[in-house]
Order: sequence, then C-alpha cells, then structure tokens
Amino acid sequence: MLEIPEAVRSLSNSPAISVANSSLAKFWRHNIPKNATSQELVIMHEEQRQRAIRAFQDFLTTPLNTRLEQHHHFSPEATALALFQSVVTRVPAYRAFVKGRGIDPESIETFEDFQTLPLLTKDNYLRRYPLADLCRYGQLETCDTIAVSSGSTGQPTFWPRFLTDELQIATRFEQIFRDSFHADRYHTLAVICFTLGTWVGGMYTASCCRYLASKGYPITVITPGNNQTEIFRVVQELGPLFEQVVLLGYPPFIKNVIDIGIARGVKWHQYRIKMVFAGEVFSEEWRTLVRERVGSDNSCYDSASLYGTADAGVLGNETPLSICIRRFLARNPEAARTLFGESRLPTLVQYDPLSRFFETHNGTLLFSGDNGIPLVRYHISDTGGVIGYDEMLKFLEQWEFDPIAKLQQKGGRGIHPLPFVYVFGRSDFTVSYFGANIYPENVTVGLEQPGIRDWVTGKFVLQVKQDANQNQFLSVVVELAPTEAGSEEKREAIASAILAQLLRLNSEFANYVPAEYQMPQVTLTPTGNPEYFPIGVKHRYTRRE
Repeated sequence: MLEIPEAVRSLSNSPAISVANSSLAKFWRHNIPKNATSQELVIMHEEQRQRAIRAFQDFLTTPLNTRLEQHHHFSPEATALALFQSVVTRVPAYRAFVKGRGIDPESIETFEDFQTLPLLTKDNYLRRYPLADLCRYGQLETCDTIAVSSGSTGQPTFWPRFLTDELQIATRFEQIFRDSFHADRYHTLAVICFTLGTWVGGMYTASCCRYLASKGYPITVITPGNNQTEIFRVVQELGPLFEQVVLLGYPPFIKNVIDIGIARGVKWHQYRIKMVFAGEVFSEEWRTLVRERVGSDNSCYDSASLYGTADAGVLGNETPLSICIRRFLARNPEAARTLFGESRLPTLVQYDPLSRFFETHNGTLLFSGDNGIPLVRYHISDTGGVIGYDEMLKFLEQWEFDPIAKLQQKGGRGIHPLPFVYVFGRSDFTVSYFGANIYPENVTVGLEQPGIRDWVTGKFVLQVKQDANQNQFLSVVVELAPTEAGSEEKREAIASAILAQLLRLNSEFANYVPAEYQMPQVTLTPTGNPEYFPIGVKHRYTRRE
C-alpha cells in the first residue's frame, strides 16, 4: 500500500493533505463558493494559522538528514496523488480545469490514474483563470506575499505564496549551507546579491536564509541586492566579523562583482568566500575560474547552484555529490553524451521527491508540488530528464568512477541518496541572461521601429555568448534586407532600438541585467548568410552555445 509520511501529511503546503479531516474541505468538495460566509472564513483562517504553526514547528525541529531520508520510508507517488486530491478539492481553477476535460476527480484513485491527468501550462491554466481561483478556496488571502515575473509581452505574471511555501524551499538552502558550507559550524554572513523588489529571487532567498537562522544556524543576512558598490562595502566592512561570507546571485553577476572587486583592491581570499548561484547554466571551467579568483580551494564544497522557477520556487539544488559527478562528466564528454544524450553539459541537481515530484514528457520535465498556486503535472518546458540515485552510481561504476569515495576524502558531507534531475534549459526559444528570460518577441519589436524596419528582413539570432575572459554578453545577429549594406551607423542604431524595447517590454531584463551589460552586441549579415540564415531552412530565432 502506498504510504504518506505523517510529517508531510501535517503540512498544508505539502502534497499529502488529509482532506477528509478538514471540515472546510468537506464543504468545498462539490461546491467552491465565490463568497464564503463569515463562519466559513473563520474556519479557513484558523486552518491557515494552524498550518503555519505546524509547518514552522516541523521545519525547526526536523533535522535535515531526517527530512532527506523520508522518501525512502514513504511513497513519493502517494504524495503526488494526495496533492491531486487536495488541489482538486480546494482550488476552484483546478477543479474546473479537470471537470472541463470530462474527468471525474473521484475516478483518480491510483498513481496510474494520476499519470493520465492532463498537463498544466501557463496558457491552458495559469492565464485562463482569475488569480484568486488559482489559490486555495479561491481566496488570494490564503497567501501572504506576491512575487512577479515578466512574460514576452512585458505583462507581469503574479505568483502568490505563503510562509509554508518558503519553508519547503528553505530546506534546499539548508542543504547547501549545512552540507556544502558547514554553516552549522561557522559564523556566516549571507550577502543577497539577487535583484530586490517584487521579483522572485532576492526576497525569496533572503527569507529562506533567515529561516535557517531561526533554526539555529549562526547565519546573518544582509541585502545589498545587485548594487555593486554596496556589496563591496558590506563585504569589506562586515566580512572580517564572520568566519565565512556567502555571495548569493546570478552567476554572471557574481563573476562581474568578483572581477571588478579585484580591480578595486578587494582581497576576496580574506573572507573565505562561498557562492550560491541560480538562473544560469555554466561550465565547470567557469566554476573553477571564479573559485580561483576568490581563493577557494574545493570545487565540490565552495559553491552550489539552485534549479528554480518563479512558478514554484527552488525545485532542486546542486550538492557536493552532484557537483563531483558533473565535474567528472565535464572531463569525460563521451560519458556525458552517453548519459544525457547530448554533447552539451546540463545543470545537474538532486531533488526531494516528496517536495517536488518530477516526471518526463517527450524529453521535457513535468513537476507537481504545492505552492501558493499548487501545480499538478505542470509542464515547465525545460528540456531534461530524471536519473535515479542507484541508476546514476551504477552508470558511473561502468566508467570506473566512484564519487562517494572521492567525497569521503573531503569528509563525506552532502551524500544523500536522492534522485537527480538534469536541465538543459527552456525549450520555448527563450535565452537566459543574468537570470532574466529574454524573448525573441522583445527583439522583434526593436527591429520593427521606424528607420530600422527598412534595413532588415526581420530575421535574427539571439544568443548569450562569452568573451575571452568568460564574461557574458547578449549577441544579436541580424539579417539585412537584400538591397542594404551594413555600416557602423546602422549597427549602433539597431542595437539601441533593441535595447530600448528590451527595457520597455521586459522588466526582468531591466532590473536583473547590470546597465553595463544591457547593450546587445549586434552583428549584421547579408541576406541568406549560410551560418545564421540559410535559405530554405526553417529559421530559429535563438541559439545556445
């Protein structure tokens, strides 16, 4: 029989909710009202208060190792099924979504039934229902904060969440701070270098780090955001008061901070720098370069990357084990191609299947997880796959590599038998730059401006590249109209037009990308350039290195 852990069952923000024991849930099972009575609201608010108390108490009192072992004793499949049963009962939009496809919720009784449920996407679900209806009981006030991400049109997408949602994600940070950085032993200054404001990264990260301090970790948080001058001041004035300093931000931004700091005389090696990244795929050569510039000496334990999304927070995280494996694969490209099926190296993380349940669909990832907007079989459009823990070790054994033995030479922290998920990136033609999703539609508008549109065909290739010093830049290769010749004046005008539209339409770009990296580097080519615009071939507007 599929079993659900009591610790998970007690959390209203977890997939395993005992629907039958909630009087409010019983009432809502077949009739989710738009306007609840005062008595019903009292019940709902008391339930919310209780789930916050239970979740915070559970987070504070459950050791990390205990939490990460639960999936061995209880069924992730049962937890995913329980999530469905909870969401279809409590969330008006999801109940309408399921019934609109002719599905009787009562007929979904087994995990095999669960796997027949339709996939959720932004278009067929999130954009089709009122924001409140996507939340529990159709009440936006079941969440206590709202974050924002920008779409291709510049229209914001709102992501409500509650304290309990952040506590789930705080465990991912706990893995990194405890297992990688030994922050249970060392007084640690956590410097939040993600953009602050309504965007997801900065505020979410700051909250999660503070929860770790509440749990007893000697961590102090400071939030300069992406203000480089303030970051330098914080590190130089406060860094000497702590045993280590953790910089948390987007990889290219953190590298930029480090490089500029070196030029300004910041002696990074004095502060025992650790780093937490999110939002970008980077190479192991890049990790080594950045590590060396801050004076770190242990690639598996001095940095870690988060696999996250505005939709649901952090889905998985790099661990010392996943980094050790990825570095081996970077040195052995044939093994990587055999394992992943491609010559490029994806991000490789581990995840807790009781918190985020992954499936695959045609080479892309699905996940189910509870949030302010609970998601069941959500298609995130990330290209990637899932590899079991035993499956991974067995594969590496065939290549005569034992990552566990290698890590044990360093003390052995960070070895948890959790499954792996690998991510190549979005399959929907976006590119990620300093954590901002850049969309072809934004560039198109720039090329359609008066004075520009007569020079070009409208075709272009958008790409994030690295220069000789491994600093990122946004490259746009533009196809000139057949009768036009390139010139420096045209190139500069096109770059300025594209930048103006990126700033106007894409708030992530405007706020995430440092000003000195915002201007795209435009290259003009004649019509039919065989490398970028071959004639007779379906055009792709984005390219990845």
